Amino acid sequence: MHLRISSKLPISDVQKTFSSTFPFLKIEFFKSNGMRPLLPGDHNIAEAQKKITEGSIEIVGEMKVRELEQALDKLFPLHAQVFRRSGNIWLETTMTDDWTLAQQNEHGREISASDNKKDAIKDDYDLSRDND
Repeated sequence: MHLRISSKLPISDVQKTFSSTFPFLKIEFFKSNGMRPLLPGDHNIAEAQKKITEGSIEIVGEMKVRELEQALDKLFPLHAQVFRRSGNIWLETTMTDDWTLAQQNEHGREISASDNKKDAIKDDYDLSRDND
C-alpha cells in the first residue's frame, strides 16, 4: 500500500487508507509538542507535523509497527501510534511494536472473532434459558 502524506490532507483520509489494508488496526496522530494530545480526524496532516513535508511511503504487512512509526517520524515529522482492535476496544501496540503489521492485524482479527463468538454463545444461552 502506498500511503500519501500531504499537508492539506485530512488525517481521516490517511486513517481510512491505512485501515482499508489493515482493518483490525488504526493509526492515530499526535501534535508534535511534548504533551502529545491526540488529533481528531478532521484536522489536516500539517497540524501534526513538526515541519511540513509531503510524499508517500510504501507500507507492507512485513513492516514492524516500530518501523512504521519511526519512518513516519523521520520522513514526515509525524508522531503516530498504531492501535489494534481487541473486541470492542483499541489497544496501543507499544508492548508489541516488534510485531509486523500483518501479525498485529491477524491477532486483532482473532481476538475480535473470539469475542464475537463469546457474545453469540452468551446471547444463545440467554435466549434458550427463557424457553425452559
